[in-house]
Amino acid sequence: MTRLLRISLLVLLALALLAGLLVYTLTWRPQPREKLTQMCRAQAPQLVPGQALKVMTWNVQHLAGKQYVFWYDLPDGSGPDERATREDLAYNLDEVTRVIRDEQPDVLLLQELDDNAKASDYQDQLALLRARIVDLYPCGVEAFDWKADFIPNPHILGSVGRKLATLSRYQIVQAERQQLPRREGHWLTAPFDPHRALLTSYLPIQGGGQLAVLNTHLDDYAPGEDTQARQIQAILKRIDRMESHGTPWLLGGDFNALPLGQALRLPPAQRVAYPADSDLHLLWDRYPMIPDNTEASGEGRAEWFTHYPNDPAIPAPDRTLDYLFHSPKLKRIDAQVRQEDTEEISDHLPLTARLLLPPPTVP
Repeated sequence: MTRLLRISLLVLLALALLAGLLVYTLTWRPQPREKLTQMCRAQAPQLVPGQALKVMTWNVQHLAGKQYVFWYDLPDGSGPDERATREDLAYNLDEVTRVIRDEQPDVLLLQELDDNAKASDYQDQLALLRARIVDLYPCGVEAFDWKADFIPNPHILGSVGRKLATLSRYQIVQAERQQLPRREGHWLTAPFDPHRALLTSYLPIQGGGQLAVLNTHLDDYAPGEDTQARQIQAILKRIDRMESHGTPWLLGGDFNALPLGQALRLPPAQRVAYPADSDLHLLWDRYPMIPDNTEASGEGRAEWFTHYPNDPAIPAPDRTLDYLFHSPKLKRIDAQVRQEDTEEISDHLPLTARLLLPPPTVP
């Protein structure tokens, strides 16, 4: 080996080590499971056996609104927009607050709230929102599912931070962030990708027992890989364990998956983003889903659309991506997607449901 070749190899090795150190410094490595603290800011009541509980799940799209076609919104990455204006972020914070105060769910599951992200002026959007609804929700927990000090993507070139949040009128006594399976990727780029998570909160029930509330946002489906299926399998394993232990539970969020048969009703260019056989069947085969497949794929399916893509070719909400699942121990009373006055706030629409908790046990 010539001296020049040895020097070249040493330089390449040094550059690789430097790149690895830089990636390690800039990215986030969450624990597989993390206990969360500071769940309640004030006293809150406990749930009562047999009571009705109203829950809402909503992906608020980092308060950006529907005035944009972001670079990632089109299949070829050609969307012209990279960020929302400060004025639009403020306006949509007002709009999200308006809807929450009008609906006043007992439990609120939110996805895509930014925290220290360059594209949203480094706002802590959950803190801004909680300041406006502090009288409604004394308890709440949060967990990042995307975080990095710098993303080298030319559309970002700065920090990202995105959270799940669960807010509650009722006591939360325990909470945990669980890491979900991740996409396999190149060692140099994969650390910058989202770390999808399952945020679980435990709400005590008077007389004993707890209600587990789970909040999540899954990765998009990508042809040729099974990341979304593995994430759903991890969630299923968790709720199966709860069910076997007699713990009632409620799961909600943005699953990025369609109900039975809905993919066939999309334009051909849109179908490629979804598998022919939705991985959600792993959940709906076992547990009640809101909306169920009859509702979400039947004649009245438009009433259950929860996603309005930021694509100029799509003039209205056209698919269902957001759901609630629940233990058979809970009984559904009613449910709806609030569409009429929310279509311009986010690319997702809020789904609400009322459920009955299990009645008191007879001694």
